[in-house]
Amino acid sequence: QVQLVESGGGLVQPGESLKLSCAASGKTFAIYVMGWYRQAPGKQREWVADITSTGYSKYTDSVKGRFTILLDDAKRTVSLQMNSLKPEDTAVYYCQRRQATATYWGQGTQVTVSS
Repeated sequence: QVQLVESGGGLVQPGESLKLSCAASGKTFAIYVMGWYRQAPGKQREWVADITSTGYSKYTDSVKGRFTILLDDAKRTVSLQMNSLKPEDTAVYYCQRRQATATYWGQGTQVTVSS
């Protein structure tokens, strides 16, 4: 079993930055993919970005150039640096880890972008 704990959410104004972190613990494997999803009120959960254990990253189009996903393999932590935040980035952000045939989720952290 793997546990994921997110941190770093909060309230920011448009144009500001925020960094989310997700720490994995438990029975982690060396080959995995970790990523971030988000769910805005009244909308389905959507994929934001992910990164493989080898460091290959991908982003959804709406965040390209603004968000950066970073991996600290030794600390089993993935972070999401979010710059130039927009009101439409407001959502609960969830960390995900996929390894072997299993998928694990964090509890979510709220990000609110509002003036």
